[in-house]
This record gives sequence, C-alpha cells and structure tokens, in this order.
Amino acid sequence: MSLSVSTPSDTEVVLTRTFAAPPARVFAAFTQPNLLRRWHGARGWNLVVCEVDLRPGGAWRFVSRNQDSGAEMTMSGLYREVERPTRIVNTETHDDWTEGTALITTVFDERDGRTAMATTARYPSREIRDLVLRSPMERGAGEAYDRLAELLNTTT
Repeated sequence: MSLSVSTPSDTEVVLTRTFAAPPARVFAAFTQPNLLRRWHGARGWNLVVCEVDLRPGGAWRFVSRNQDSGAEMTMSGLYREVERPTRIVNTETHDDWTEGTALITTVFDERDGRTAMATTARYPSREIRDLVLRSPMERGAGEAYDRLAELLNTTT
C-alpha cells in the first residue's frame, strides 16, 4: 500500500493511503503525541515538539528536526472539526517556507478492518500548491506513512 497523490483542483492536493488497522487506531496515531512522535516525518526527521489540543478551536504545533543537519521545520494550526474516529479538519501553516494557511481535511474510512485515509490540502492559491508539489512533500509524506504503517503493525 503506497501513497497516492492527486491534484483534483488548482488549489488542492489529495494524499491517499490504506492502513492495515481499524480507523480508531489510525485516528489515535494522528492525534496522540506519544504516537505521533513515533512516526510523523520523513526518515531522519523526528518530532521534538508535539503539542495537540484536540478539540474544535484547539491548537496544534509540531517542530521536526533532522537527525543529521539539525535543521528544523515548524508546522502549526487550529482544529476546526474533530469527529472521532472518522474525520479531522484543521488549518496548517509552515513557519519556514510556505506562504498562507492551508485547510486540511483528513478522513478515515473503515474498509474490511482496514482504514482508507484521504487527506485533502486546500491551499490559498495555485502558486502555493505548486510550490508544495515541487518540494519533497510527496517523498516525506510517503516515508512518514511507511513509518506509520510499521507502527500500526507493532502496536495493538
């Protein structure tokens, strides 16, 4: 099960992946700091700050650090909707390289004991979406989701 990336509109990127775990476990891995720290980020990157206030209006903030260079990347936002264990809507701002705030909708659909995850990122403009597509986002997300799949295989 690999990552699929599509661009259904001029301002959207959709990431899809299926995980061999029920939605409640995948949702937990997306929302609990102790689990997020174990998978979020490309290989070689670790969450050194992971703050989650999982409620509508609650804030989140992640700081990832590269193990080799020490470079850091900060992302933050606010939760708009939280429907356990099927849906999260939040804003996302990257403090270091992208302009504007994206609206992120992540849906977790149960399919025969597995979870089909779809994340739609809506950016303020085509230019910002294209900047994201030219970045290593697809590789990083793919590696992060591989780490998540490994985590889901080792936890119950």
